[in-house]
Amino acid sequence: MATLCMSSSSLVKLHQISPFIHSSFPANPNLLRRSFFDHFTAVNYVPESLKLRARVSLFPFFFTKSEDTESLKQELLEAIAPLDRGAEATPEDQKLVDQIASKLEAANKVKEPLKSSLLNGKWELLYSTSQSILQTKRPKFLRANGKIYQAINADTLRIQNMETWPFFNQATANLVPLNARRVAVKFDSFTIASLIPIKNRGSGRGELEITYLDEELRISRGNQGNLFILRMVDPSYRVPL
Repeated sequence: MATLCMSSSSLVKLHQISPFIHSSFPANPNLLRRSFFDHFTAVNYVPESLKLRARVSLFPFFFTKSEDTESLKQELLEAIAPLDRGAEATPEDQKLVDQIASKLEAANKVKEPLKSSLLNGKWELLYSTSQSILQTKRPKFLRANGKIYQAINADTLRIQNMETWPFFNQATANLVPLNARRVAVKFDSFTIASLIPIKNRGSGRGELEITYLDEELRISRGNQGNLFILRMVDPSYRVPL
């Protein structure tokens, strides 16, 4: 998957760009639980102790999965917090983060993320394994040290990458769905330092698969094997046309 976030030097290496963009919902637990309990208590001559045990045994069924998902999200955020967006990650750190991310991906409830409104808005990049983003071989003052954002419009199939301090570069691209989770990314314009526009239609292509999505967190994997973890910061933001 090619990275959509661009550093100043990446603009001249478009062939190395890898984009990092990357429903069905479960039934209402309360309705399911009520239906089950109504049926259970309608049976004649069932001892109260048995009814109580049945009620208690249902709680893990209805709540464990969602609680596990929240605990995995918290574990993932704690694991990446000290890693400077991945720049300070050791191979052991990367392995741990990948393992937790894989567990979350296995619990993903949004099976068709490209059709989900949860995808729309501005996301902050929290972690990546992409060297074209991290640029760890450069001195730190020559890297993108401020926050990096990515905005997606699922309805218009547009994406925008935005660096902040010190470069303020931007890149926009069209998304071409390959299936309900994976897209091809085709860049069409870049802006250096938020001032100098560069049109470069057809250059800088990659693929991205959205492997986990909820209202707070998005995990994506690129066609080059890179992992991207992002947090929603503004669901109302839309990519300019």
